[in-house]
Order: sequence, then structure tokens, then C-alpha cells
Amino acid sequence: MKRFHYLLIMFFLFLPGTGWSTEYSVTFTDSGGREITLNNIPQRVVSLVPSVTEILLRIGAADAVVGITHHSLLQPESADKVIVGGFASPDPERLAALNPDVIFYVDLQKEVVSHFRNQAILINLSAHSINESFDLIRLLGRIFQRQEKAAAIIEEEERLLALIARKVTAIPAEKRQRVIRLMGRNTVMASGDDSFQNEYIRAAGGIAPKFGKNGQIIPVSLDQWQEFNPQVIYACGNDRQVIPLLQKPGWRDVEAVRNKRIFFFPCELTCRIASHTGYFVAWLAARIYGDEFGDEKNFVLTQQVVQRMPLKIDLDYVKKAEIIESDIKDFRNKTVTITFTTPMRVVSTLEGQRNGITTVANHYFPPPSWGLGHRQGLAALRASTQHVLDLDPAASAMLFTGANMDNLAVVKKSFRDMEVIALVTAGVMSNSVRMGADTGAFYEPDRSGKTGKPGTINILLLTNMQLTSRGMTRAIISATEAKTAALQDMDIRSSYSFLFNQATGTGTDNIIVVEGTGESIDSSGGHTKMGELMARAVYEGVRRAVHRQNGLKTDRSIFQRLRERKITLHAICRQYASPEKAEPLRKEMETLLLQRQYAGFLKAIMAISDDYEKGLVDDLSSVDLWCQAIARHLAGGEIPVDTGKLQYLPQVLAKGLGALLAGALERANQH
Repeated sequence: MKRFHYLLIMFFLFLPGTGWSTEYSVTFTDSGGREITLNNIPQRVVSLVPSVTEILLRIGAADAVVGITHHSLLQPESADKVIVGGFASPDPERLAALNPDVIFYVDLQKEVVSHFRNQAILINLSAHSINESFDLIRLLGRIFQRQEKAAAIIEEEERLLALIARKVTAIPAEKRQRVIRLMGRNTVMASGDDSFQNEYIRAAGGIAPKFGKNGQIIPVSLDQWQEFNPQVIYACGNDRQVIPLLQKPGWRDVEAVRNKRIFFFPCELTCRIASHTGYFVAWLAARIYGDEFGDEKNFVLTQQVVQRMPLKIDLDYVKKAEIIESDIKDFRNKTVTITFTTPMRVVSTLEGQRNGITTVANHYFPPPSWGLGHRQGLAALRASTQHVLDLDPAASAMLFTGANMDNLAVVKKSFRDMEVIALVTAGVMSNSVRMGADTGAFYEPDRSGKTGKPGTINILLLTNMQLTSRGMTRAIISATEAKTAALQDMDIRSSYSFLFNQATGTGTDNIIVVEGTGESIDSSGGHTKMGELMARAVYEGVRRAVHRQNGLKTDRSIFQRLRERKITLHAICRQYASPEKAEPLRKEMETLLLQRQYAGFLKAIMAISDDYEKGLVDDLSSVDLWCQAIARHLAGGEIPVDTGKLQYLPQVLAKGLGALLAGALERANQH
């Protein structure tokens, strides 16, 4: 028995992937030129570098990551990580409390080196080109024994880069577009000649500017702007503030502005180079060359099914369920399909009531395909997709979505003999709306608008009972109410009136309710057990799908909650304080919001603000007292709460932020 225990211990000591293997040793040179040897797999990692954090989470090393910055949010695996501050100024005390064995940092974070050189292994890691990003993925794969996953990521990104290279080769030189990466707040800025952003442009088949300066961000003069005369401008969402400058004389007199070819992409793709280089280059190229990419004669891949993966749906009338990957218009699509043993009726908010349906499907086409599909129109899009998937148009009902099928949520709810299954995809970061408050721009009679956006919250709803026509149509209300309840309970903001309103949906949401077989059910409203099960399944499914697609949870960081309202500490501190005080104020505000009591105060203010805007709260005297107390506590004495520079915010939110800013500024002055 003793010998058995000894052998068992030795087995685990040498088990691949554990931090205790005596055979583990990794030696490398970091980005700062230091040679580092690791003799154990890191167990407690703080990553201060958003690109490194992204790679760590994507290769499957999330369990080792204990701390991140608030610039590294929105990946589902980041939701439970401790935030140690921002990229520019992480908080040493919060970082030390995590007792890290490894800290990843970059040159900008010099203070980290002085604080922790004797307490943790400090590794300087950054990438400045596509090839360097692949080297970084490989290195992190080695360090955390995730080489296979790292290799798979690189292989997919290289596949996309090679695909785009093939596609743009066919575009003649005279049709190549001049493209600039726009940056800046109060002045027009761009990426330097040696930047990875310009490498992205070239990889996408565009012509990048050459202004004779290197660096990730450089100023651009009006003469340089006009001489380059960009035909396409791309930026991240945070750079929208510079757009008004482009409406001024001289700046507006370039082709991109005149032709309204200004595109915005997620900041995590445009502002750092990490593990999605091929994905972003493909998206950028498709926006630049939409007409060329949408022309069938320019396709370079065979339109076909690539692979099928089974999906377990335990209902008697389900013959098979699967997720199908396919190449359509050169890009990888994914479809969840459910095939029935017998034809049946369905009700679809996209197609109406359909009879004789043997397959229902929810089809994802990726961002590079979005514009291509919109040019087709829904009927042609449906027909071409069904053709590739070998689906009978008369016997299949389909939904279309821009939410990745990898993030599908499947939820089952039961009561006695009754079962309901909801399959949900959801994304809420681009076109979420508050019905009854936001404006609809498409007016159907004039046919001048476009409704081509893919469904963003899509639901397939099945039950082990047989729903009557009334039962199916009533189910739409139960599911819709549950979807809206989930969005409001998560405080998902409207993309259009984000400062004032929660979203009720995305404006492109769709649902298919399947008739089913078995005992007849006529009632599926809120007071029925069937309606309850439907609502519970949809509610949970929406929350899960939003988390998987957008990384959002109910208890997310106050920094993310501010970001969803388009409020950044950098911008609001520059508005509130003098130029020389703005940066100290930002650091002080960041430190305060890392503390639960002040983050909790601001979250409560957000909730009161929404209720005040709805008219549910009509007296703010207690809010004023609370805000004055917070400011006094921070400042160490009486101090006025000035909201004059925050008048663009809702009144209650301005009061709460004003109290924190006033107290934080006083603290910054005392320092």
C-alpha cells in the first residue's frame, strides 16, 4: 500500500500540465531584453497588458490569472478576475494583495518594476507586429503548457490572413483604396509608419499613409491629410469624438468624408495586437472592398459544409440536432439546425407561420460577411445559405444572426411531464434599443432605408407538448417579456440613449416557436405553467448568451458600467479639471472606484438616475445629502459639489459623479 501511494504521488508530480512537474523549465527573452527562466508553471498571474490577458484567456490559462486591468474586460473568462486598476496606473496595494508569482507588464508601467522586483517574477511582454503577436502566443503557450491551443489559434489567424491575401490579389492597383487609421480627441491623429495598424491596412489590401514618423500615434497636419486624401477611414468607437473636426473646412474635403466611408470597429481589435489579427484584417478588408468581396466571380473558396458537430436535444420528435460550419462567400459561417422526425408547423417572427417544416435553424454569418449579406437582401441570403447547407427551402425555417454560434446557450426547464428547451444567441453591444424611447430610422413605404442587420437576440423555442396556434403565438409574448426582463435585470443599455435608458431588445430580435408533438397545450401565457417554463428558459438563456457573446454579467465592474454609458475617466476628468490637474484627478478617481464603497455608491446612483428619468423618483433632496456626505468624506471637510461641467449627463448621475470628482480633486490637490 505504501508503494502504491508513492507511485500515485510520483504520477501526479510528473503529470503534464501541472505546476509541479520537475521536468518543467522554460527559458526565453522578454520584450525588455531580459533572459528569464521559469521552473514552475505560473499559478498566480497578474496581467497588466490587455493583449497578454486576451491571449492567456483564449489559450485556456484563465485559472492562473488572478488580476487584470479594467481595460481587459469583455471576455467571458475575465468576469471573476480582480481589477487592479487601469493600464496606465495599476494600484500597487491591490496588486500586492493578490500575492502574484508572475506579473506581465510593459515599459510604460515602470512603477511596477520598482514595487515588485523582489516579490514576483516580472515579465515584460508586448507585440508590435503581426509576426510578433504570433511569437507572443507561442511563448505564452509554452509557459502555460497550452502549446496545442496556441498553435490552433495561430493556424486560424494565418488562414484568414492568407485568405484575404488571395482575395485582394485580384483587385487591380488602380482600385486599391487609401486607408487611414483615425485617432485623437481634440486633434486629428493617426498611426505611425511602423505601426501595426498600418500593417493591418496593408494586409487588408489597402494603401497606408507614410507621414515620415514612427510610433503608434502621431499628429496629422491638414496638409498631410489633404495630400494623402484618404478614401476609407477606420477608427475605434472611443475615437468618435474627433469626428466633428472632420466636418470643418479642409478636413471634410477628402474622399472618405465626402463619401461617408468612415467605419468603426471594437476597440479591442483596433487598439491592440493580440490573438485576433486575421479576424480583424478580414473584417477591415470586407468593409474596404465590399463590392469586390460580394461579387461571386471573386470568391476563392468553394461554398460548402466544412464540418458537422452533434448537439444533444432530448425531445422525441427531434431526429437530429447539430452545429454546421460552412464556407459561404469565403468566410466561415456556423448554423445550429434541428431536424424533426415529422413535418410540423412553426411560428417565426421573421417568416410568419410556416407549415410542413422539417428543419429549423439559426444561422451565424461573421462580421466580414455582414455587408455582403445586406447587399443581397433577405430572400437571396436565405436561398444561398439553404443551398450551401442542403436545406429544402419549403421545409426549413431560418433565423440569421451576427452572434457567434460558439456562444449558443441551450437551457432546459421542466415541471412534471412538461419540458421546454430554449436555444438562444445574443449580442447587445451594437444595436440594442429601448422601444418606446428610441427612434426607428427605417420607414418601409419609401423603401429608402435598410433593414439588413442580422438578428442579434435569436431564440428557438421547443417543448415536448403540442402547441396549438394560439399556444405558439402567445409563446412569443412570454418569451419577449422574459428577454426584456433579462436585459433590464442586467442593466443592458440602449445603444442610442445609453445615458438615460436600459434596452428592451436589439431591434432585430427574432424567435421561432415549434409546434411540437404530444399532449395539446392551448395556453402559454404568464399565468400558465407552460408560459412560466418558457419564460424561465428564455430568461436564463439570454443572460448566458449575453455573457458568452459580450462578456457581460450583472455584477460587472463599475468601469464597464461607465463605458456602456460612453463615460471614460480620461474624458470626464479633462472636462472637469484644468489640464495640469486632469491626470492626477483621473488616477485618484480610478483608485476610488477600485474600492467597493465608492463603486457601490456610483452603481446606486445609476439605478436612482434611471428611476428619476422614468418619473419613479421625484424628490432628490436625499440624493443631494448623500452626495454632499460623500464629497465631504473624501475631502476631509465641507466642499461644494459642482455639476456645471457635467450638464450633458442625466441630473442624478451628474450629482453622483460630481461628488466623487469634487472629493477626488481635493485629494489630488492635497497630494
